[in-house]
Amino acid sequence: MKLVRYGEPGKEKPGILIGEDIFDVSAHVNEYNEDFFGGDGLAELKKKVEGGWLEKVEQPIRLGAPLARPSKIICVGLNYKDHAAETNAPIPVEPILFFKATSAIVGPNDDLIIPKNSKKTDWEVELAIVIGKKASYVEEQDALNHVAGYVLHNDYSEREFQLERNGQWVKGKSCDTFAPLGPFIATKDEIADVHNLRLWLKVNGQTLQDGNTSNLIFNIPFVVSYISQFMTLLPGDVITTGTPAGVGLGQKPEPWYLKEGDVVELGIDGLGSSKQHVKSYQA
Repeated sequence: MKLVRYGEPGKEKPGILIGEDIFDVSAHVNEYNEDFFGGDGLAELKKKVEGGWLEKVEQPIRLGAPLARPSKIICVGLNYKDHAAETNAPIPVEPILFFKATSAIVGPNDDLIIPKNSKKTDWEVELAIVIGKKASYVEEQDALNHVAGYVLHNDYSEREFQLERNGQWVKGKSCDTFAPLGPFIATKDEIADVHNLRLWLKVNGQTLQDGNTSNLIFNIPFVVSYISQFMTLLPGDVITTGTPAGVGLGQKPEPWYLKEGDVVELGIDGLGSSKQHVKSYQA
């Protein structure tokens, strides 16, 4: 299944995407959240969908993030060799972990707002994992049993805040609108091989990132297992798995960053695409 949430910000309803059509499932699902993913939500919803009699949603309509605010977003840094190289960073011997504030989550096509006082707002197309079952000290061979599905994520980053303002990376990762998710969550059965997916990103029509999840340094089962050794993963939590080369920080001959009026488009095989229009912060 492909899970979506649609409607105005703060008033989204749960739905599913079948082909190009959205169908309302709010009569059967309260919300795509921890309770839904942690219970029998996916199995029960599948039965309802197979039974038919779902109401089609009239389009066009805004898509929200395809899950309600999770307990946490855990990010894996420098998880592609080419991205580590372009940022002059050593290849990690263990996953680099950091958090991204859940208040950064927006819909897939909502505007990107350049933060107040920002000079270096950057882009990062990433494959994100949605946890479907509580995970603590999970073995790698069992890790995928704790995954509900996958979702497209643009891990926007303010590089000055992240790298030049001292402290941890979270400051440069958590600004409002810095976590567009979607257009949908694809359940595991929708993705034949999560380790062979093309992911790409364009700015103003120019392709800047063009990678493949086959080049992940730490693969999906390892990442889920590894993180679960340090914290309990709750249903609905998001793990975002890193970005390939081509970010603004790595551009040659010198880095360049987003400005008002730019348009960012990105996508992953099987997970759709999204588009963000860049706007400046307004008090």
